[in-house]
Amino acid sequence: MKDMTRRNALWMTAGLLAVTVTPLPVSAADTAMEEITQFTGGSEAAESGRVSLEMPEIAENGNTVPLTVSVDSPMSGEDYVKRVMVLADANPRPGVATFHFSPRSGVAEASTRMRLAKTQNVIAVAEMSDGSFHMAKATVKVTIGGCGG
Repeated sequence: MKDMTRRNALWMTAGLLAVTVTPLPVSAADTAMEEITQFTGGSEAAESGRVSLEMPEIAENGNTVPLTVSVDSPMSGEDYVKRVMVLADANPRPGVATFHFSPRSGVAEASTRMRLAKTQNVIAVAEMSDGSFHMAKATVKVTIGGCGG
């Protein structure tokens, strides 16, 4: 072994620090679950028939996948949908959109288009005025990816 110089010692220490502080990769599904937990404040989101997702089962192009989310609610002053979050659990950034509603919205429904990186689950979580949360999930098979992932 050659003589240890101060410069060699610094390089070895820097290399060791780089190896020890490199974060482990976090999966997109874990990130999606973290976003849901943040959205609900830790409350459980019940799967129910109140939230529905209308999307194609097979998307031939992941660059533009149509989506309509709706929540069954009377949208009255006492019982209405406050907001709905849509996530794609395998996208590099799972959060797709958050829609805000009020009793004056009349209906809790929104349509948009989204990009999907690959075949994955799309999840919609609705927050109701009483503080409860409801969820729906749909699997979309993507034949050509849209997010470069």
